[in-house]
Amino acid sequence: MKNLSKYKVIGLVMMLVGVTACDSSKPETVENIEKNTQTEQANSEGEAEEMMLTAKQFDALQMKVDTLRMRNMSGYVEANGQLEVPPQNEATITSVVGANVVSIEVIEGDKVNKGQTVAYLSHPNIIQKQTDYLNAYSNSQYLKKEFERQKTLYEAGVGSGANFQKVEAEYEASRSMANGLEAQLQQLNVSASGVRKGTIYQRVALRSPIEGYVQKVEVKTGQYVEPQTDLMEVVDTHHVHADLMVFEKDVYKVKKGQMVTFNVQSNQGQELTAEIYSVGKTFEQNPKALHVHAEIENKQGNLIPGMYIQGRIQTDNTTTTAIPESAIAPDGERSFVFTAKKEGEDWKFMPVQITKGDQDGEWMAINFLTEQGSDTQYALNNAYYLMAEMKKEKAEHSH
Repeated sequence: MKNLSKYKVIGLVMMLVGVTACDSSKPETVENIEKNTQTEQANSEGEAEEMMLTAKQFDALQMKVDTLRMRNMSGYVEANGQLEVPPQNEATITSVVGANVVSIEVIEGDKVNKGQTVAYLSHPNIIQKQTDYLNAYSNSQYLKKEFERQKTLYEAGVGSGANFQKVEAEYEASRSMANGLEAQLQQLNVSASGVRKGTIYQRVALRSPIEGYVQKVEVKTGQYVEPQTDLMEVVDTHHVHADLMVFEKDVYKVKKGQMVTFNVQSNQGQELTAEIYSVGKTFEQNPKALHVHAEIENKQGNLIPGMYIQGRIQTDNTTTTAIPESAIAPDGERSFVFTAKKEGEDWKFMPVQITKGDQDGEWMAINFLTEQGSDTQYALNNAYYLMAEMKKEKAEHSH
C-alpha cells in the first residue's frame, strides 16, 4: 500500500510539472506567432511599396528619369464655338425690283471681287423705269429753259411774277422726279448717262458688294424673284475669326488680349492661335454663356465660317513644379509619381502621393504631400505600367 501511494504521489507530481510546463510555453508561442505575422506583413508592405526594373527592362520601356524643375504653367479656360466673320464681311445679294434671272455668272465656291457681276436680271419693269427716267429728264430740261426765260423776263420787269413762280415750281418738281428715278437706276446698276443718250438696257447686272467667296446661290436661270429676295451670299473669309462661348463660372477669368489655342473639328491635328479682341457684354440664355471673339493669327487651311472649334483660353502664367502627365499614376482617388534610384545595374521605383494642379498641354502642375529632396530623381513616363506591376507583385506576394 505504501509503495502504491508512493507511485501515486510521484505520478501526481509529474503531471503537475507537465501542466506547468505546458502553461508556461503557451503565451510564448502566441507571442512568437504575432511577431512572425507582423514581420511578414511588414515585409509584404515593404515589397509592395517599390518596383524593381532590371537594366534590360529599363531600356526596353525607354524609361525617362530626371529631377523635377520649375516650369512656366498656363491656366486655361475650356471654350468651344465656331468660326465666324464680322457682319461687314458677309453680304446677301438681293434685287431691288421684281425681275427674272436671265443669267448666273458664278457658282458656289467662286471667288468674286467687289463690284463683280454675279448675275443678270431682266423684266419689263426695269425697261419702264428707264423710260420714265428719260421722260422725266427731258421734261426737266424743257422746264429748265422755260424757267430761265421767265426769270429773265421777271427780272427785266416785263414778266408776270405769278408765271415765274409757277414755272419755277414745275421745274423743281420735274427735276426732283428725274433725280429720284436716276437714283433708282443707280440701284439697278443702270447707267443714267447711257439712258440720257437714248440707250435702253434690256438686262441689268447684279453685282457683289464685297470681295469674298460665293457661299450660296439660291436661284435658277429664268426664275422670277420678288423684291428683296435673297439670291446669293458672299463671305469674305480673310476676316474669319474664332467665336467662342465662355460659361458664366469662367467669365471673370477672360479678358481682351488673352491668347487662345484651338483646333478645327475637321482638322484635329492642326493647332491654331488667336488673340481675344472683344468680350461680349450680354449672356446667351441657353446655355448661359458669353461670346468671346478672337482674331486668328496663323490662318491655315480651308477655314470656313460655321466650322466647329474646340479652344482653350490662356488666363494666367505661374511658375510651379510640373511633371509630364504620363508620369502620374492614379490609384482610386489618389495620384502618385515614382521616385527613381539606381541600385547597381537595376532601378528601384517607389510611389509618392501627390495632388494635381492645372494642366498645360502634356504637363501637369503637382504638389507633394511630403517634403522631397531637390536632387531626387523621378520617372517621367510609364507611371501606369509601374503602378500596375507593383500591384501585381503585391497580389502575388499576398498569396
